[in-house]
Order: sequence, then C-alpha cells, then structure tokens
Amino acid sequence: MAFRGPLDNFRRRGTAVASTDAVDSARALDAALPDIDWTVFPAGTVRTHFDAPSGRLAHVALGPESGPRVVLVPGATGSKEDFVLVMPLLAAAGYRVESYDLAGQYESAEAGPWNLTPPRAHYDERLFLDDLFAVLDAGAGNAHVLGYSFAGTIAELALLERPDRFASLTLLSAPPEHGQAFRGIKRIGPISAFTSARQGAALMLWGIRNNLNRVPPLRFAFVRERFRLTRRESVDDIIGLMMRTPDLRERLAAAPVPKLVAVGEHDLWPRELHERFARAIGARVAVYPAGHSPCEESPHQLARDMLALFAESGVTPAS
Repeated sequence: MAFRGPLDNFRRRGTAVASTDAVDSARALDAALPDIDWTVFPAGTVRTHFDAPSGRLAHVALGPESGPRVVLVPGATGSKEDFVLVMPLLAAAGYRVESYDLAGQYESAEAGPWNLTPPRAHYDERLFLDDLFAVLDAGAGNAHVLGYSFAGTIAELALLERPDRFASLTLLSAPPEHGQAFRGIKRIGPISAFTSARQGAALMLWGIRNNLNRVPPLRFAFVRERFRLTRRESVDDIIGLMMRTPDLRERLAAAPVPKLVAVGEHDLWPRELHERFARAIGARVAVYPAGHSPCEESPHQLARDMLALFAESGVTPAS
C-alpha cells in the first residue's frame, strides 16, 4: 500500500518524490530550531523508573494515557533525552509517547547483567530484548516502536520474536549492514575489521567527546554530562554486538507491519546502504538534512513521517 498525504519526501524503491507544502513547512521549522537545555522535558512529561529484568530503567512518558503507545528506544551512548523534541509532536497528535535509557546508559547506569537471574557477565542482545519486552508488556495493545542506531537491531529482533507487540517499526540511523556493521562507515570503515570492540568504542567515544560532529554548545554540555554516568563496559559490549549484527533482512521483509528507514543525508553510513537495506526489508526511506541524529536535527520532519506510518498501520488515536 502506498503512503498518502504528507509523506511525500519518502523514496519509493530509491525513487525521489516531489516535495509538498507539508515537507517544506516541517523542514523550515527544523531549520529554525534553537539550541536548548536537553535535560528539560516538555510540560506534562511523567518521569519514573521502570523495573526491568536488568534493573531499574529511567523512563519518561508524555501524552494522553489512553492514546496508542509509541516507544522510542535510544542507542549506544544515547538516552531518552535524544527524543525531547520529537515526543511533544507525537503526543500532540494523541499518542502516548515513552522512552527509557538502556541498561548501563546515563540514568539507567545501575541496570546491568549482574541483576539478571542468573547473573551474566556482559550486556548482550537478550538483556536488551527482555528489557524492551518488559516495557512493551507494561501497557495494553501493540505499540509503534522506534529503534535508534544500535537499538534499531534490538527493535528488529523484538519484532521478529513478538510481532503481536508491534503496530509499526521505525529504524532511525540503524545499521544497514549485517556482520561487521562498521565496515561500511565513511572514512573509518576500512580499519574497523582490525579493531577490537573496546578499541572501536574508544574511537567512537573520542570522536563524541571531542565534538567532531560539531553539535551546539548546550547539546555538547549535556553529552559530556551523560558520559559521566554511562558505564564504559556497556558501550564496549554494544560495540561488540554491532560487530556481529545478525542478518535479518529476509525475515523482516515478511513481517506484516509498516516499516520506515529514517536517516540523515550525512549519516555515518552512506545513504545508498540504507536505501539498499530498506528495499531488502520492504521499508520506505526518509532522508533528512541531518547527520546521525535526525531526532535532534529534523524532529518535525521525522514526526511527520512517523505519523504517516502510524496512519498506514491503522493504530491511531481515532481507531
């Protein structure tokens, strides 16, 4: 089924679609965004802790409690704050929007494999999957799920294991390659095969801490504070998992929910890799004037396209 209405910046099988007033309006709003205090959530946000298998996870929710659920899952070195600008846009459309910090990350730093029964030595895919299922199972009905970067792979695995919990799947800047996922990254891809997980994590952390992406001052200040709490071992383990990204393309193509691959035109991975992955899994592609973080740089465009995806699923506030 083709998307209708405002989703005109989608690429159908790699073919560009003409822009509309809705596209231009969202892009203009994103271009005018100021730097903000990223620790401040919109009015009405409920901040709690969620008891997951790995421990207590910092959790936020915004929007009508009766609305269809949207669960936004951040990636490695990320947190729920990455969605501060997207959450109110989805909540205003009638959705109950949630996010949480992954185990070991930021305000969920005390959650980890030592809390499992029986305890395990590392942060592994099963840990992140079971935590996500616990969040999804805490509410009624299926949910629209977004997985950001590494969490895109976790969301893919969750969809394949528990399709009954999903209304749609959005993959935001998620790894488009299986196996050693870093091999296609611009500039450092060729050397990634010769680095360990810890070395790869060190390289990524060095780039972020030195602001190679040139994020605005308030955002950079928040990133530095977040690093102070995030456990280094959780980052190392996640990078190791990304070096062994499973090939899920054929199974994802058969998954019966609408899927969106949303990326910045200056993402870590070249756009053609994302477009090829999207074709393989039967997803639409939205490309924004952003880097690896469209949720920060292009929130109005991302929210617009997610709402169109939700409408196709039929799981909407009016349903």
